[in-house]
Parts: sequence; structure tokens; C-alpha cells
Amino acid sequence: MARDGAGAPAHCSGSRDLLRFLTCGSVDDGKSTLIGRLLHDCALIFDDQLEALERESQRFGTTGGIDFSLLLDGLEDERQQRITIDVAYRYFATPARAFVVADAPGHEQYTRNMATGASTSDLAVILVDARNGVVAQTMRHAFICSLLGIRHYVLAVNKMDLVGFDQARFAEIVARFTEFAARFGDSEVCPIPLSALEGDNVTRRSERTPWYRGPSLLEHLERVEPTRGLDQRPFRFPVQWINRPNGEFRGFSGTVVSGSIRVGDPVRLAGSGRTTRVREIVSFDGPLDEVSVGDAVTLRLSEEIDVTRGDMLVDPRNPPECVDQFAAHVIWMSEHRMVPGRSYLLKIGTRTLPATVTALKYRVEVSSLAHLADRSLGLNDIGFCNLSTAAPIAFDPYAENRDTGGFILIDRLTTETAGAGMITFGLRRASNIHWQALTVGRQERAALKGQAAAVLWLTGLSGAGKSTIADLVEKQLYAAGRHTMLLDGDNVRHGLNRDLGFTDVDRVENIRRVGEVAKLMTEAGLIVICSFISPFRAERQMVRELIEPTEFLEIFVDAPLEECIRRDPKGLYAKATAGRIENFTGIGSPYEPPEAAELRLDTVSSTPEDAAARILDALRQRRII
Repeated sequence: MARDGAGAPAHCSGSRDLLRFLTCGSVDDGKSTLIGRLLHDCALIFDDQLEALERESQRFGTTGGIDFSLLLDGLEDERQQRITIDVAYRYFATPARAFVVADAPGHEQYTRNMATGASTSDLAVILVDARNGVVAQTMRHAFICSLLGIRHYVLAVNKMDLVGFDQARFAEIVARFTEFAARFGDSEVCPIPLSALEGDNVTRRSERTPWYRGPSLLEHLERVEPTRGLDQRPFRFPVQWINRPNGEFRGFSGTVVSGSIRVGDPVRLAGSGRTTRVREIVSFDGPLDEVSVGDAVTLRLSEEIDVTRGDMLVDPRNPPECVDQFAAHVIWMSEHRMVPGRSYLLKIGTRTLPATVTALKYRVEVSSLAHLADRSLGLNDIGFCNLSTAAPIAFDPYAENRDTGGFILIDRLTTETAGAGMITFGLRRASNIHWQALTVGRQERAALKGQAAAVLWLTGLSGAGKSTIADLVEKQLYAAGRHTMLLDGDNVRHGLNRDLGFTDVDRVENIRRVGEVAKLMTEAGLIVICSFISPFRAERQMVRELIEPTEFLEIFVDAPLEECIRRDPKGLYAKATAGRIENFTGIGSPYEPPEAAELRLDTVSSTPEDAAARILDALRQRRII
């Protein structure tokens, strides 16, 4: 049982609604201690939990008494390092309201975890150490909360006991934060002076702050009315899976993320625009007449229309936008920089598809909210980007609907979450551009030449022998009467890509352009020989996906770095080692070797002529020549 506390509730039933809130701020500002104290003073810690907490406090604690932060710091690493790493969630309730609290980490390297907690919260409790005041991480967390749709803030000025409960210090911190938060627009800030360790103004107002006339933290949490209104929004139902238990039943399963729907109501398939009606609503407990936000059900429609996982059923009177280009704020969560032009996977709702950041419009400097020009985003950076998806997606602006306007970007090679995004508006620049049907196509042009179109993509370190082998292959194909084009890395940079340097961003754009050119040349029926270092797997994969699967051969021209340095045919390694060339692959920039190339050519144990012969044999086996 929970302990009885003087003036504190011992029973948690009867809560009228649910408030999800987040505690965040800089490291060591007392977030976990505050939540532990809140639960303790509400008499919501069970006797066995309290006994375990007392034992853990003796082992790991730093306060001399009960260390309430240990109640949430469940990971062993967290307890030993005295920091919060993951987001810890706790459910509790008072007679006035039920709560789900997310305790977010304060370290900058775990900002992505904090953003995860904020994405489902209605209110943010932002802690500030009274001794340190508002710091960069305070502003970063507050800005991320605003991007993620939070409009209600508690500025919890903690550790007031360490500054003698100085009213002037409290007022100074409040003024600094409210000035910063005013730039968010529509936001509400409730400042409260606290001592989480000693319980001042946590569940009841403290006698040590007679100058403070506002509510305690708990009083404010019980009274605040966050803006929700998803039940008043247009109906949105992302389809999670197609329910076909037998040949006679076909339904579409998912969760209602906004609005409501009744049997007989019209419904539209976003994207195609096909409209029908709801024939039946099936739930675990049986058929229903009406469902609303949060209900997980299966919808059966009156007509058989083509619906797949990732599609969205919507209110035909208020449909979402459906475009393949849009602008969004992006919080970058990967240690690998975001590179415009690189292909990622975008997951929005129940749909996952390829996407590219086409442009970084600006990076936000969180301390001033200034818009800075930049070419990429690093870990924890926030930017405003244009994105393009492989197919149109249905969405509402994030400010109107978190579930249909939020997305994540996934690294295609590691499958790790690379970034989180909030869609602002759709881009319709290309809405008047359509594919023109052509009578003569790739196959007809290639047949006229007596060959099949293909891309031979030679990749490897500088000095591995790519250009030599590519030249031999083209020479022999030319002698055999084949139609070819050789694209060489150095030659292309004299014209098409002369404006690009050798940063990661420029290397990605270099390969993207070459890939598009190679694709156009296959449309002409040519055998395109591409000789490029192309150091990154992601970009080689991007080019592979542009070309027909049977027409792309990745050829790894393999020579150890030591051998390439020994050869150094252009003297580039010597210059790079001397510091005269920056970002040189193998010295100042990494090379990612292929993991499943169609051909691997060892140029140490074989001659260029042998390597060229192997490529020609592969073309014959695939009936390209």
C-alpha cells in the first residue's frame, strides 16, 4: 500500500482526465529529484519501494538522506554516473487528475531522448538551477518543446534553498526565460520557485517563499487545461494493416488519431481521392456504431477500393494535403551529419518510403533563434529543410495534428533514427510537371544498337586502378561495335560539377548528379562506364535505385590503402599527408567499401587487362552484350 501522508492523498482513484507532462532542462538541475519528491509527498511510493530507495540512497545517493532521483534513474549506468540517460515514464494520479510524467535526460548528447518524451506531452516542466540560471541547454529544450507543439510551460526554478530563497534571483531568471519564450509565439509560462530536495512549493506552498503568491507545482498541474481538441479535428485513420481472416472479410485496421467516424459516414482514401462509406466498425469487443480519437478498430467499407498499409482514410470534407515535396523543421539526432541529397527512409504514421533532404534553408541558433546559413546539420542541430519523397504523402501541418504531421528520418544503412521532423507546409512547385509518354524508349534505343543498356559503376580508392580499367573496358567495347559513354570523376569535375568541392556535402551532390546523368544515358540505350571514388555506400545505393536492377553492376576496384599510397599516380596522397589537400579519401575522409558488389577486382594480384576481361565476361553472362 502507499503510505499515508499528512494532507496528501493516499488513494489514486477518481481522476477526471489525463495530463502528460515532461521534465527537462540542463543536466543536474534536479529533474529526477523533483519527480521523486512529488511522488513521495503525494504518498504514492509503496512501502517496499521506499525501503529499496533508502537502500539505494545509501549506495548511490549524494544528498545524505533519501535520494529521490534514484526512483527514476533505473539504469545501472545512470545510478553510477548520477545522470539520466533514457526517458523514464511514471504514471500517478490524485483525486483531481491522472498524470503520465516523462523524465528526460539533460545531457546534450541525449537530446534525441528528450525530444521523444516531448513529442507526446501536453506540458513541459523546465527546470533551472537557481545558481546557474538559464543556460544553452535550457533554451534548446524549450525551443524543441515549442517545435513539438507544447504551449504550456512551468519554469521550475530549483535549488532556491542554495541561494537563500532570494526573490531578486528568482525574478532575474524568470525575466530571462520569459523574454526567450516570447519568441515562440502562443505560449504560457508559469514560474515557480522550488527546492525539490526539501519539498518547497512542490505539493504545497512553502513558508520560506512568503513573497511568492502563485500555486505549488502540483496545484498548477491539477488545474492547467492544455489545448488538445483532437476530437474536434477532421477524421484521420492511418491504415496499419489489411485484415483478411478469410475470403469473405476484408477490413482496414488502425487507430483513430483525430476526429470521429460513424457507420454510414463518407470516408475518403487520401491520395487517390476515392470516396466511399463506412459499412461496419469492428472492435475486439464487437461491432461499434461510432469511434473517436484513440480507438483501435477495423473499418469495413461499402465498396472494395485499393487500400494498403500506410494509406490514410480521412474526412472527405476536410482532406489533408497530399504532396511529394514539403518544408519541415528537423531535429538532427545522428552523430553522422545530415547531408542534403542523401537518401533516407522517412516514416510518417504507418508509412515508410525513401526521402531526400533537397535543401537546408537555414540552421537555428538556439540561444538567439537566429537563422544561420549552413550546408548540413550535426548532432542536436535544428534546421528548416525542404524534403522530397519517392511518392506523395498525406499530411496535416504539425501545428494542427502531431500524428499526421510528424515524421522520423532513418539511416538506410544502419536503420538508426537520424532525425525527427515536423511538417510546416507543402511545396507545390512541381505540380504542373508530368511525365511525358514517349513512343521510343530505352529498350527500343538499345535494341537498335544491338545491346542492353547498363551502368558499370567502378568504385575504389584513388590509385586503385579504376580509370585504367574503365578505359580498357570502353576500348574493347568500342572495338566490338558497342555504344558506350565513359564518365570519369576528374573529367566530370571540369564541367558539370566544377562548382563542387570535396566536403561530404559536395561529394554526395557530385554522385547524385552523376547518377542522374547515367540514368539519362541508359534511356539512350548506352552502356555507361562510371569511374568514381564514390566513398559512401548510401550514395552508391542511391544511384543503384535510379537504374533498373538488371542494368546496374557495382564493381569494387580493390587495392589496400598502403598500395594506393605507394602507387600515388597523381601525387595526391603525398599532398594530403602534407596537409595540402583537405578531406582526401583514405587520409582525411573515410571510404566505405561495398558490402555486396557484383564484382570485386583485386588489382594487386591481377593486371588491369585481367580485370577488364572479367567485366566483359560479366556483361556477356548478363546478355548486355
